[in-house]
Amino acid sequence: MIDGFDADFSQQTVLVLGDVMLDTWIYGHIERISPEAPVPVLLTDRRREMLGGAGNVARNLIALGARAILIGVIGDDQLGRQVCDLADEMSGASGRMRRKLLAPPYATTIHKTRYIAAGQHVLRVDDEIVRPVDQNVAGQLIAEFVGALSKTDAVVLSDYAKGTLTETVIGGVVAAARAAGKPVIADPKSRDFSRYNGATILTPNRSEVLAATGIDCTSDEDAEKAGRLVLAQTDMAAIVITRGAEGFTVVPRDGEVTHVGARARSVFDVSGAGDTFIATLAASLAAGAKLVDAAGIANVAAGLVVEKAGTATVTAGELSQAMHDARHGADSAKVLTLDAALEHVERWRINGLRVGFTNGCFDLLHPGHITLLAKARAACDRLIVALNSDASVKRLKGVNRPIQNETARTTVMASLGSVDLVVLFDADTPMTLIEAIRPDTLVKGADYVEDEVVGASFVRSYGGTVYLVPIEQGHSTSAMVSRISIPRGG
Repeated sequence: MIDGFDADFSQQTVLVLGDVMLDTWIYGHIERISPEAPVPVLLTDRRREMLGGAGNVARNLIALGARAILIGVIGDDQLGRQVCDLADEMSGASGRMRRKLLAPPYATTIHKTRYIAAGQHVLRVDDEIVRPVDQNVAGQLIAEFVGALSKTDAVVLSDYAKGTLTETVIGGVVAAARAAGKPVIADPKSRDFSRYNGATILTPNRSEVLAATGIDCTSDEDAEKAGRLVLAQTDMAAIVITRGAEGFTVVPRDGEVTHVGARARSVFDVSGAGDTFIATLAASLAAGAKLVDAAGIANVAAGLVVEKAGTATVTAGELSQAMHDARHGADSAKVLTLDAALEHVERWRINGLRVGFTNGCFDLLHPGHITLLAKARAACDRLIVALNSDASVKRLKGVNRPIQNETARTTVMASLGSVDLVVLFDADTPMTLIEAIRPDTLVKGADYVEDEVVGASFVRSYGGTVYLVPIEQGHSTSAMVSRISIPRGG
């Protein structure tokens, strides 16, 4: 399944029931300590609102290209209306997100606000009143669930211990799902795993397993021991224990235990990684993957999301690329779409890194190119190379170019240590990329006059610099091409 994985979840629908909340992220910078108390003063730059809790699971499903049905409880308040607006915005014209959000009179919308400076969490403020839903609302939740069940391929119970998933609700929906033959994946927050009895798969993390069983899952042996204990005490088909840096462990009731290491190349922010894991697991199972393969795909997705800032998601394209990279080596991970590259740029800037940019056809890489790229990298902290697509090269250089196709050229470019990211572009100039990336340093060879460099005036307009690298004499791709003789007649 993983070798042939194409990340097409467009035909799958996952029903998500659980604690819905609103997440707010406020980004800023700290320049001084308050004169009123020994605390930092955060000067805000921007803010983002997004669905949180069970809503973030649904948000991940939509990002993966699947359909989601979100059922939960919100307050009849302004924050609740924001939650509804965000869900409707995600659904868009495609209708890929459907919401069934109840607003009983006693409920208030759960709101988490995170303050971030220099890539670090400074403070989190939780505004919530935790209250289990009453029997009337529990009945309504079960009714909404049963009404949507025939339209779904898999079910996720997203429990944040905020009161939506009472024993009455869990018991009612699990019984209905089992009767309908739908797999139920439960993400627990209670140390009493028997509350989820009857679910198909339980996906606790290491700390939740420790609280429930008293067994620390740092080692593979202890993870298997804990998983076996949980299965002996419950009626579930399998348990998938997510273990952070140690990866995950799949313990089926019948079959061999599987341990897989984590996939993150660097951890930037772990917020929401569990939601990404369970969303991808559910979508993969709904698409027909075996449990171990589905968990492996989910592990890759979680590894991607912790490299992003904030409560992020993973797209189907990113997941496919990551699966490809896992099979074909790390260099291909440098070759990204513009949207994916912009996420890297955001992380770099949060960490105070200067971003450099250069572009070209780079058809036949020669020593002059190597020198230019090395000097470009020395002028910044991270270097992005924009590479003309084959169609673009033909328009600029003629029908007999490029000599090497774009796949070969991106492979060679990504193998260079001086290059951090490679982005293909199809236009005659990279202006659209420059405007989106806003590089701190724009680099070209000194065979150009600065005012002739595409994007130079734009980069200077916001305080960026233009760096013209001296040309290595005696090296020219066009000259090399003209010297190539093609034997005739065989």
